[in-house]
Amino acid sequence: LTFWAIVAIVISFGACGFGLQKGIEKVTKVMMIALLALIVVLAVHSLPLPGAAEGLKFYLVPDFGKIDGSVVVGAMNQAFFTLSVGQGSMEIFASYMSRNNTLGGEAVRITALDTFVALMAGLIIFPACSAFGVEPSEGPSLIFVTLPNVFINMSFGQFWGSLFFVFMTFASFSTVTAVFESLIGNCMDDFGWSRKKTVLILLPFVFLGSIPCALGFNVWSDVQIAGKGILDMEDFLVSGLILPLGSIIFALFCVSKYGWGFDKYLEEVNTGTGMKMPRWIRPYFCYVLPLLILFVLVKGLM
Repeated sequence: LTFWAIVAIVISFGACGFGLQKGIEKVTKVMMIALLALIVVLAVHSLPLPGAAEGLKFYLVPDFGKIDGSVVVGAMNQAFFTLSVGQGSMEIFASYMSRNNTLGGEAVRITALDTFVALMAGLIIFPACSAFGVEPSEGPSLIFVTLPNVFINMSFGQFWGSLFFVFMTFASFSTVTAVFESLIGNCMDDFGWSRKKTVLILLPFVFLGSIPCALGFNVWSDVQIAGKGILDMEDFLVSGLILPLGSIIFALFCVSKYGWGFDKYLEEVNTGTGMKMPRWIRPYFCYVLPLLILFVLVKGLM
């Protein structure tokens, strides 16, 4: 795992070294469109499986008795993570956008596409879980448990399966490079370094910081921090602290007079053609939204 961590870090920093549009965007644009098409194909093949109806019911019919504060917090943390809001990745990518379209319009498109992919993933996983007797509570490993069964029952399943996991690899690289670009962009702006110099300086630090993650389930699996394993603690720090705390800071910076200020924010977000952000939404941004995120933060700590 340590070796493959080095490979992933070097490849990701290499893509970032070519710049966002020449490196990351050029590679991921084709791969993500192909992955999106393949996800739709897999959803179509998963729904007719024997017993899939029970999984579809489990997925789409809500059980309101099980919705409590922890469920809401989990959903909000997932929203922070999947949209890359709290740690600055979405903000870094947005800084490279053209000014032809409004940020509000782009936000709606991104959220709609993200939600569509999530719904399609559920239509693949949960009917297949029901069809093959797999517990839905297995978490992230479901993708490696249920999907192979779907591929086995498809024509040319080995071909489709190979394509899917190749595309998934590129999808994971796009997530990693988003985090790296956030680091690179900040160092370039703050210290005036060139892109290639920044990549060379950050690479060893990122690798050293990745070692606990690579060894958390093997050599250091017995290490406990406040009763949690290394990866569980890292997940708690990121999902429970960094993402909601970063989101609060970002939200308050946009609307507070001590930060950017709402008028400057509104001018920036409404530049270009597309959906405009109305001025009357200011109280929501100033008071309601920070309180909602604060609830997620406090509930996560509790």
